[in-house]
Amino acid sequence: MNRNWQFAAFLSVGVVATAAHYLVMGVLASGLGVSGVVAASGGYLAGALVSYVCNYRVTFRSTQSHVETLPRFLGVVLLGFAVNTQIVAAGITWLHLHYLLAQGIATVVVFLLNFTLSKVWAFKER
Repeated sequence: MNRNWQFAAFLSVGVVATAAHYLVMGVLASGLGVSGVVAASGGYLAGALVSYVCNYRVTFRSTQSHVETLPRFLGVVLLGFAVNTQIVAAGITWLHLHYLLAQGIATVVVFLLNFTLSKVWAFKER
């Protein structure tokens, strides 16, 4: 598969997953009054679900079973979740950024991390 196409597909899936993330985060933070860090974490998990399904089927066109890919993907998600949460927490707590700005920074960092690990590990054909 063409690398540029795969990156573009991952980016497109990322846009959809990020939209899900921000929607859930916004509802939690603005609608329900949940703290920014907790709201960002809940949003991240919603985005991860969208990301797995779309990347499995579209970006990497995996032929492996979910038994093989899902645990590896969850490892990527957990690492990304930890990085995301730490960046948002540091941005809000130490830099006094609005939670959306802190999340925006985290989104870019975690996107690059997730693409690399998904390509070389989570969805790599064995």
